[in-house]
Amino acid sequence: MAYGSWPSPIDAALAAAHDGHPEYVGFVGDEAWWTEPRPAEGGRRALVRRGADGTEESVLPAPWNVRSRVIEYGGQPWAGAVVDGEPLVVFVHFADQRLYRYRPGGTPSPLTPVSPVGGGLRWADPQVLVDRGEVWCVLEEFTGDESVDVRRVLAAVPLDGSAAQDRDGVRELTDDRHRFVTGPRLSPDGRRAAWLAWDHPRMPWDGTELVLAEVGADGLFRGARTVAGGPEESVAQVEWSTDGRLLYASDRTGWWNLYAVDGVRDAGDGVPDAGDGVRNTAGGVPDTADGVRNTAGGVPDTGHGVPNAAAGVPLCPREEEFGGPVWKLGHRWFAPLEGGLIAVVHGRGATTLGILDPETGEVVDAAGPWTEFAPTLAVHGERVVAVGASPRSAYEVVELDARTGRARVVGAAHDDAVDPAHYPEPQIRTFTGPDGRDIHAHIYPPHNPGCVAPTEELPPYVVRAHGGPTGRAPLVLDLEIAYFTSRGIGVAEVNYGGSAGYGREYRNRLREQWGVVDVEDCAAVALALADEGTADRDRLAVRGGSAGGWTAAVSLATTDVYACGTIIYPILDLAGWATGETHDFESQYLESLIGPYAEVPARYAERSPTEHADRIGAPFLLLQGLDDVICPPAQCERFLARMAGRRVPHAYIAFEGEGHGFRRAETTIRVLESELSLYAQVFGLNPPGTPTLELTK
Repeated sequence: MAYGSWPSPIDAALAAAHDGHPEYVGFVGDEAWWTEPRPAEGGRRALVRRGADGTEESVLPAPWNVRSRVIEYGGQPWAGAVVDGEPLVVFVHFADQRLYRYRPGGTPSPLTPVSPVGGGLRWADPQVLVDRGEVWCVLEEFTGDESVDVRRVLAAVPLDGSAAQDRDGVRELTDDRHRFVTGPRLSPDGRRAAWLAWDHPRMPWDGTELVLAEVGADGLFRGARTVAGGPEESVAQVEWSTDGRLLYASDRTGWWNLYAVDGVRDAGDGVPDAGDGVRNTAGGVPDTADGVRNTAGGVPDTGHGVPNAAAGVPLCPREEEFGGPVWKLGHRWFAPLEGGLIAVVHGRGATTLGILDPETGEVVDAAGPWTEFAPTLAVHGERVVAVGASPRSAYEVVELDARTGRARVVGAAHDDAVDPAHYPEPQIRTFTGPDGRDIHAHIYPPHNPGCVAPTEELPPYVVRAHGGPTGRAPLVLDLEIAYFTSRGIGVAEVNYGGSAGYGREYRNRLREQWGVVDVEDCAAVALALADEGTADRDRLAVRGGSAGGWTAAVSLATTDVYACGTIIYPILDLAGWATGETHDFESQYLESLIGPYAEVPARYAERSPTEHADRIGAPFLLLQGLDDVICPPAQCERFLARMAGRRVPHAYIAFEGEGHGFRRAETTIRVLESELSLYAQVFGLNPPGTPTLELTK
C-alpha cells in the first residue's frame, strides 16, 4: 500500500485528547498533587490530587484554570500545605491571574487584587509559609500598557485575604533592580533566602545570578548579594538542603552541574562566608576554601567577583546536564531529601531520574521504562515524585522510594488508547553537518503493523524543528507524530545546534547564527535521509512552531530542500519582533541570536522571511492563534501581504481563543488534519477520511 495512504486507528481526535502532559508536581502533606491538561475543557489546566487510597481527583471544576502568565510562559502556579489537618492550597487562576486560597470542599477566595494597568498583577512560584501567615512568590506588575512596562519583585501575600482588594497589602521583599527573578527559597532556619535573577539582554541560559539575603525577624530582606553566576554563567536552580547547605546548578564548566556551599553564615559585613565556615575578614572578599584569607586578588573569578572556591564545591562533575533552560519559573531538576541525598533529573540529551549521594558523587538511577523526565520534582521524606515518559508511554506521574530504589506510576497513568503496535519505533541518530559538526536527531520511520511498505518507492518525511530555539525535542510517545508515521509518513525531529541538553558549547552554536545553523542542520538531516535511501528526496516537508516556525519559514525561503512546509505561530519579521512586537521576556533575545539591532540592522532584514517572501515557491500552511502575544498575528499578516499575487498555494488558519501553544482539542484536530491534507496534495498521497484543505493562490 502506498506511503501516506495507510489506514490508521490514530485519528486527529485521539491525538488531540492526549495532547499535553502532567506538570508542576508537589506534596500537600503526604499527598502528591500536580497540574494536568484538559484539552476537551477549553485547554484549561486542572489541579489533581492523589488520595491516600490511590484515587485521583480533580480538585477544582471548570472553568478554574491553574496556570500563571508570568513572563507569558508562566511557571509553578500553585503550592500547598496542611493546616489543622486539612489541605490549604494557593493557586493562580489563568483568567484573571489573581492568587487564590482554597480548601477542598470550599470555594476559592482571592488573596490578591486586580490591577487595571496593562497586563495587571501576575504571580508565580509560590511558597506557602504558614507560620508567617504569608505566601512568598514572584510578582510581575505592569506599570503601563506596553509589554515592556513591567517590573518584577519578590513579594509576600497575606494568607488571610487582607490584600485581596488592597495592593498596598502586598509586602515587597526586594526592589526591582533586576528585570527577572525566580521565587525565593527560604533556608531551614528561616534566616536566609536565595533566588535567581538576571537582566536584559541576557536570557537565563546565558547568565544568571544567585542572590542571597538575610531575613530579619521583621520579615525584611537585608544585605542581598550575588554569590554565584554572572554574565557567562547560568545558574538554573537553587535550593537548601535540610542541614542548611546552599545547593545550586551552574554551567560554569560548560555543563549544568550541582554545587554545594557549606556553612553559609553572615559575618555582619553583608558578605557570605566561604564554604569552610571561616569568617570573612578580607574587606569584603570571600575567603578561599583552604582557610587562607584572600588578599592578593589572584584567585580566578567566576564572573561576578566571587572566587571559585567560595562559590561551592561540585557534587557530581560530569559532562551532562543536571539543569536546563529556565523557560518557566519553578522548573526543578533537583530536590534535596531529608537524609542528605538529592533527587536529580539528569542526562545528556535524554534525561533520567536518579538519587545522588553528595558525599561520594555517585548517582543511582531509577529502574523502569521511562527514558525522559520533565523538569519537575517534589520530595516528602524519602519519597520523590516526578513526571516521566518513554517512546512507548506518554508522560505520567512517577514516585520513587529513595530507600529501596523502587519506582512506580502513581498518577496520570499512560493508557494505550490503541494497540501499541501502531506506535512509532524511533531511532536515536547523530548526523554530520557543515564543518563536520554533530547534529542530534530522532528519526521516526513510517510504521503500521497492518501495512506493507511498497518496495518501489521511498516514503515522504516531515522534518520537525522544535521551539525555543533553546529547547529540545524529547524522545517520548507523541500521538501527533504517530498520527503521521502510522499513515506511512516518516518524521525526523532535529535537535539542531542551539538545542539544550548537550552542553553550553552546543547551545552557543546559535549565537548570532539563528536562521543559519538551525536551517543548515535541519537540511543536513533531511538530505542525509534522502541520500541513504531512507526518505524520498522529492517528498520532504519542514514543520515547526514558534522558533521552529521561524526555522520552517526561513528554510522555505533560503533552501530548495523541501517541497512544502507547515509554519505554526512563527516569528517572521525580526525587526518587528525586536522593536516591540513581543513580550518582555524575549524582547531582547535577538541580541544574542542575531546580533545587536543597533549594530547590525541589515542582518535582521537579511534573515527575515517577510523581507524575502518572493523567494518562497513551495506550498505552505500557516497557523496562528489570535490571542498570541509572543508571536502576534501581525507578523503573519505582513508576511501574507508580501506573498499576495505570487500564486504560491497556501492556507492561513487563525484560531480565536488560542495563544502561543494550541491547547484546545478542536484546534489540534483541525491543525493535524490540515497538515496531513497539505502533504497529501503536494506529495500525491491518498489518506482515507481526511478533510481536504483548500489551498489558495
